Amino acid sequence: MKKRSYLTTEEVADRLPYTAKYIRSILKDRVFLEGIHYIRPFGRKKVLYIWEAVEEEMVKASETKKPSKGVAKERSVNNG
Repeated sequence: MKKRSYLTTEEVADRLPYTAKYIRSILKDRVFLEGIHYIRPFGRKKVLYIWEAVEEEMVKASETKKPSKGVAKERSVNNG
C-alpha cells in the first residue's frame, strides 16, 4: 500500500497559494473530490486531504493547459 500524507485544510493552505476558506468554499467538491482528493475519517465531519492526490491533480491540470509544440510552432509561422 502506498504511503499517503493526510493534511487538514489549513495544512493544505500552507502549501498552496490559496486560503483555507477558498479551499473549503471553491476547490472542495469542484476540483478536489471526496474519496479521491480528500476523505472524512470514520464518517465524521472533519476533512483530511490526501496530499499526493492534490499534487497529482495540480500537475494534471497544468499539463492539459500547455499548448503542444506543434501549436506553438504554427503560431510563430503564422505571425512572422
